[in-house]
Amino acid sequence: MSKSKIIRYQLVFIALLFLIALALVLNVNTGSVSMSPVRIFKIIFMRFEEGSVDSNIIWRIRLPRSLMAAVLGGALSVSGFLLQTFFRNPIAGPFVLGISSGAKMCVAFATIFILGSYGGMSAYPLVFFAFIGSLIVTGFVLMFSQKTKNMSMLLVIGIMIGYICSAVTDFFITFAKDNHIASLTSWSMGSFSGASWPALGIVTVVVLVALFCSVLISKPMDAYQLGEGYAQSMGINIKLFRWMLIILSSLLSATVTAFAGPISFVGIAVPHVSKMLMKTSRSLVIIPASFLCGAAFCIFCDLIARTAFAPTELAIGTVTALFGAPVVISLMIRQRRKKH
Repeated sequence: MSKSKIIRYQLVFIALLFLIALALVLNVNTGSVSMSPVRIFKIIFMRFEEGSVDSNIIWRIRLPRSLMAAVLGGALSVSGFLLQTFFRNPIAGPFVLGISSGAKMCVAFATIFILGSYGGMSAYPLVFFAFIGSLIVTGFVLMFSQKTKNMSMLLVIGIMIGYICSAVTDFFITFAKDNHIASLTSWSMGSFSGASWPALGIVTVVVLVALFCSVLISKPMDAYQLGEGYAQSMGINIKLFRWMLIILSSLLSATVTAFAGPISFVGIAVPHVSKMLMKTSRSLVIIPASFLCGAAFCIFCDLIARTAFAPTELAIGTVTALFGAPVVISLMIRQRRKKH
């Protein structure tokens, strides 16, 4: 690796970390209750006026929400990169391929029929049901991808599967109680407003484990990007490797869907932005870069969602789509130009 590339990687990583820090400061500092940066610093690092209104606002609402947006945004971006590697398709992503809709369907089933029966449910079963839904949809998309190599057709199939899952979800909702319908409707729009320290702890553990496993298989990913034949010649067990990609990408997208609802376009757009910033497709570089880039992107989107039309809060998916969709459109135009 050349010295200029190493310097570029270092500069980009430093810039992304600075953006995340800036976004966290702005998010914690912005809201209906204004506080000076010095006061916020004292409350966070010196436990100043512990138990006061300002302290509760920061520790119980703003800080966990901002950190949740960072972790889940990074997870969704890495999930998108894994799916793009798996399908060797630049517009593959959890939302477009219907994976988020599958997770949403199973979470709705669990919330209406299990939560309604037992009166409560911890976060672990929700992640489990979202993971099962993600795996089901990924399995269907994988089955169809083996029968068609057309990128546009695969996109259409993913969208259709997403519509089917949404229809099944609506069917479940017809049997739900009013309070479940209200919570599911709010959740399905996508938001980090339900963040709490216990939930953040669960999310962080799951995402870090999946991220660590993704980094471990970064070399096989690079070989796989050059074709299955080349990967096999390097001694890679293709079937096992593909299953690892499916499980890791499904786990990451399921965690995001379970805790924040379906969020669109982050998983497609951010990995490509990371590649453009780094000017490489090496998995060992792109995985952490996608995570940091996705974290910064989602924190800023959450800030816009909270403050643009305050006190009314926008759905996070609305903001991410507004910035992510143009990237996807440009990718599709670029792919079409390459073919011609």
